Amino acid sequence: MLDANLKTQLKAYLEKVTQPIEIVASLDDGAKAREMQELLQEIVLLSDRITLVEHRDVANGRAPSFKLNRPGTDISVEFAAIPMGHEFTSLVLALLQVGGHPIKLDDKVIEQIKNLDGDYSFETYVSLTCQNCPEVVQALNVMSIINPRIRSVTIDGALFQNEVEQRQIMAVPTVYMNGEVFGQGRTGVEEILARLDTGAAARKGEELSAKEPYDVLIVGGGPAGAAAAIYAARKGIRTGVVAERFGGQVLDTLAIENFVSVKETEGPQFATALEQHVKAYDVDIMNVQRAEQLIAGDKLIEVKLANGGVLKGKTVILSTGARWREVNVPGEREYRNHGVAYCPHCDGPLFKGKRVSVIGGGNSGVEAAIDLAGLVQHVTLLEFAAELKADAVLVKKLKSLPNVTIVTSAQTTEITGDGKKVNGISYKERETGEVKHVELEGVFVQIGLVPNTEWLKGTVALSKHGEIEIDAKGQTSIPGVFAAGDVTTVPYKQIVIAVGAGATAALSAFDHLIRSSVDDEAPVAKEAVAA
Repeated sequence: MLDANLKTQLKAYLEKVTQPIEIVASLDDGAKAREMQELLQEIVLLSDRITLVEHRDVANGRAPSFKLNRPGTDISVEFAAIPMGHEFTSLVLALLQVGGHPIKLDDKVIEQIKNLDGDYSFETYVSLTCQNCPEVVQALNVMSIINPRIRSVTIDGALFQNEVEQRQIMAVPTVYMNGEVFGQGRTGVEEILARLDTGAAARKGEELSAKEPYDVLIVGGGPAGAAAAIYAARKGIRTGVVAERFGGQVLDTLAIENFVSVKETEGPQFATALEQHVKAYDVDIMNVQRAEQLIAGDKLIEVKLANGGVLKGKTVILSTGARWREVNVPGEREYRNHGVAYCPHCDGPLFKGKRVSVIGGGNSGVEAAIDLAGLVQHVTLLEFAAELKADAVLVKKLKSLPNVTIVTSAQTTEITGDGKKVNGISYKERETGEVKHVELEGVFVQIGLVPNTEWLKGTVALSKHGEIEIDAKGQTSIPGVFAAGDVTTVPYKQIVIAVGAGATAALSAFDHLIRSSVDDEAPVAKEAVAA
């Protein structure tokens, strides 16, 4: 299961284990159980602090599965999966944390988890190709280690297809708590805590409102926001970043192969690198906070948050990014996560052997159709225009696949379902007006992005597409308010362009500060470094 390189790396990590770990495996006679057994036996050989116990009596539990227990305690983490692929990191972290390695969370967060008053049993359904799943898996695992009243089991949907069918799970990650749906999609410790600790939001709002004004307050933690934070902090001025989720849409991106100097990486890894770089400077990061209102005053600009908190800045940089654009046809919202999906890498494995449609003939749509064709029974790609807009090499590859049907000049009119899940898609042939229906089980929407600016309407000037209008320096229609990245009128939505725009906005904000008379004193850089 593990190649020599992985074994060497894992052995080095396991040297950090200080407490004994007992792996208790529930195995049946299937091929996957043998794979799991092989993986666990290899792990045991890498550390003398780890032992393995195998059980064949699995009538009342999932098989194959295994638990990582700390003997003599209630600490336990369970995997009903063979955690390779994206989940291998989750396995390594669970081994370290169950084995006593210090947990890297803020002391206040750890204390909040310990003080949760309740018994919580979490079941997280994942796919091993999902780049969004590990965050929620790792969050719940670490919470269960800190507070044994919390239980966590990670379930590979492809391995336990019967459960997926029974619970009508058509998107990952899907989390159940105490038998009821708790949430879907990427989520971290702070977000889960906010839902379990009902008084946390109000307390956080009061805490944030008490903060002193920032010289530069950045709203949004994607590439543009991260770059702005670094450039502002390097000027030695008081810098804060408030974000709904640090990393932004990069967290939902699988492969990144066009960021100059980084040959290849994945979105979550890139987002982690962004955050680590920002944390290397004196930047106040306020994560899991949603901005709801921008209020421009004479001297200070205020940002009102969903929890009631209000942050203040002498200048503000808006970098709230964009999200997947919806088709806005009947059935789309009704069947979201019940057959309607937006991430083929995450949710594709749940549609193995089934029929799906991809809406969109640009690069994203064609790439999605190519990926899905290797998993599903058949792909129908619908494109509104008369021809596909993707790169020629991608179109050529798509047309070579035998289980793909391409329909151009097709206007999607409805996504149909049986009340529980998707069962088809309807489209109109634009040339003839004829409406056709295709029976299928899944629809993947890949038609571009929409800027996150609803909360800004009536404040800064927006384009007809809802983007923030900026000049060459990132200045908006409000003095002291700048913007950067995919949320703006910048013509190309690329990570490398967003990073450059964030740097531009930060330098422009600094220039604005030194030219303005705020409190009768202009800020002076503590560092002479200008870049």
